[in-house]
Amino acid sequence: MTPDLLGRHRAVLPDWLALYYEDPLEITHGEGRHVWDAAGNKYLDFFGGILTTMTAHALPEVSKAVSEQAGRLLHSSTLYLNRPMVELAERVAQVSGIPDARVFFTTSGTEANDTALLLATAYRRSNTILAMRNSYHGRSFSAVGITGNRGWSPTSLSPLQTLYVHGGVRTRGPYAHLGDREFTAACVEDLKDVLGHTRPPAALIAEPVQGVGGFTSPPDGLYAAFRDVLHERGILWIADEVQTGWGRTGDHFWGWQAHGRSGPPDIVTFAKGIGNGMSIGGVIARAEIMNCLDANSISTFGGTQITMAAGLANLNHLIEHDLQGNARRVGGLLIERLRAIAAHAPHVREVRGRGLMIGIELTRPGTTEADPRAASAVLEEARAGGLLIGKGGGHDTSALRIAPPLSLTVAEAEEGAAILDRALRSL
Repeated sequence: MTPDLLGRHRAVLPDWLALYYEDPLEITHGEGRHVWDAAGNKYLDFFGGILTTMTAHALPEVSKAVSEQAGRLLHSSTLYLNRPMVELAERVAQVSGIPDARVFFTTSGTEANDTALLLATAYRRSNTILAMRNSYHGRSFSAVGITGNRGWSPTSLSPLQTLYVHGGVRTRGPYAHLGDREFTAACVEDLKDVLGHTRPPAALIAEPVQGVGGFTSPPDGLYAAFRDVLHERGILWIADEVQTGWGRTGDHFWGWQAHGRSGPPDIVTFAKGIGNGMSIGGVIARAEIMNCLDANSISTFGGTQITMAAGLANLNHLIEHDLQGNARRVGGLLIERLRAIAAHAPHVREVRGRGLMIGIELTRPGTTEADPRAASAVLEEARAGGLLIGKGGGHDTSALRIAPPLSLTVAEAEEGAAILDRALRSL
């Protein structure tokens, strides 16, 4: 980024609008898994606009769909029949795993989660929400109110009563020393205990893999065990799939499917990757839940024609080219490579994740103390080597986040791993 643009940014945009890097970067264009900055430097992109560029930069099918739709009509609102919106809703409902599904489109994941909370609280006539510690669900007033991550929670005020339960972080907290089966059992007992001390909640909202929290997750099946407890009491399960959806985890199309033994969630929220950069979010719910509102509603920009055209083209490309399978294969190789690197990197406490959703947690060598300075240093060094990555984490931002487009090749995975190896060795 040029000094002039940085100065203009600071003059008109909020101080709390975070920028990566000591010398912030202006990305001007991209192709495939690569982007270029204003100075002409080329980077391998392992963060994809915060998991949003899901298939590839400048994917021809998406660019063509956007261009053709822009030449016909950009927008009309939900007050009129909208063919691209119906067509994408049909595809999303088809792959959702939710019976008798209805789909409502929004412009972001934040708005999708906000809508899910509206539906759940209206359906259950309760404003109490169960959420996971270390979670993140967006930046609206209600979404901030259920976020269990202090670094992303700027106010304690909320329209909701939020109760936090254990389970989203496997390797930290009071149950970290337990085996997977015992860990799940302890979290279930904690959930039951919480429910014994409150009025009936509306829903549990949970990310199958916590995104901003540093790509942490519970043992497979934990949310299925939670669902058994919730279902007995009529409490809904909302799966926040904003970061985990569309095959990113490789093993499954949706993150909740790792916890699907007791059936699908009542509500699923999505965003990010479906639009491959266009602003699309949405909610999927059983018809009785989606239709529970007793007042009119519209969405001015949710489901607008140009974003729906992009989403449909992107989803079709992803399925036709089995990018979920590619995420499983290439992601598995990348995780193995990073774990081999970590064995010789004293700052690395853990390499975790699945598919192309990988976290590297950094601590001070020989301790479990988070090391946010090391994370920032690796971020800078990776950029200097031609690689863009993200960072996140709970109590401290000490996890590197790796989430390339799902079309990543084996050669590109090896290239990125080699750059990360050098960056970690520089600590």
